[in-house]
Amino acid sequence: MNKYFKRLVILTILAMCSTALFAKDSKWAGTSASAFLKIPAGSPRAQALGNAYASLAEGADAIYWNPAGLSTATTKEVHVSYLQWIGDYKARTLAFVQPMGKTIIAFSGNYMDIDGFEWKDEQGIPTSEGVNGDVRNFVGTVSIARGFFDNILQLGGTFKYVNENNVGEHYNNIAFDVGAKLDFNRVGLGFAAVNLGDSDEVPTGLRGGAHFKTKYYTIVGEVIKYTDYKLQYGVGLEIHIPEDLLQVARFDLRAGYYSRDKAGINEDSWTESLGLDKTNQVSFGFGLYSNEIFGYGTSIDFAMTPFGALGTVYNVSVGLQF
Repeated sequence: MNKYFKRLVILTILAMCSTALFAKDSKWAGTSASAFLKIPAGSPRAQALGNAYASLAEGADAIYWNPAGLSTATTKEVHVSYLQWIGDYKARTLAFVQPMGKTIIAFSGNYMDIDGFEWKDEQGIPTSEGVNGDVRNFVGTVSIARGFFDNILQLGGTFKYVNENNVGEHYNNIAFDVGAKLDFNRVGLGFAAVNLGDSDEVPTGLRGGAHFKTKYYTIVGEVIKYTDYKLQYGVGLEIHIPEDLLQVARFDLRAGYYSRDKAGINEDSWTESLGLDKTNQVSFGFGLYSNEIFGYGTSIDFAMTPFGALGTVYNVSVGLQF
């Protein structure tokens, strides 16, 4: 087992070094448009694992994290997810995955909106214009991926059409994601360049990570750097209860940590009772997978993240393989 841990350490260092090369002073924070592209929509599993998913990404979940992970798909899949973000911002994602021999293609749409958005001036006072306006954003994607050498090497790419509507102000942009994974069964490395395009129009970023996997648990880590924000990192733990123990399904428990900025005190009573009212850096979730529900492969995933004074974020998804 020591050799696997050594390999994991080496892969993590390589991922961190490659991502650090992209570092840029945090004084540029928030200067890219289409900032909603940073919101972790589409994968509760990724959110529950502290956004550390570049090396683990697989199937439809991989579209918005590392398109190389699509190459693990072996059947058609329909995947839907719903994200309740902070400030009543919502994201709804629909994806379809189609294997074509060893090549996998996928299509997805991600619609995000908030109604009754209230604009304020620099002093925090509501303005007479733009009050109760709507914010509606959409991302449409086409992805392709393929595995090589018995899927040890996985490569993928995504084309993105981005439409941003901020209270009547419309913006249309094009961006691309490219990704690669090395999967040695127990250990793996993932790397992705996301939102490639004009860095003033989309938040271009690099993410790299590694994982160590056994039958009963998975440990994962990742670093990510956007052009308009400081270097961040996430780590996660996934506990597996195998299908052969439960007889009907595999059950996963997840917890993660992500190095986001503090956001005050969460007033939800349950967060205080668990001692989580002063943090927005931890996340939790679970996943349920079965091949025996109406004869189809079915997945259900859920994640939650206390976000300090901003409330609690929830994310749920359902996948159907056929």
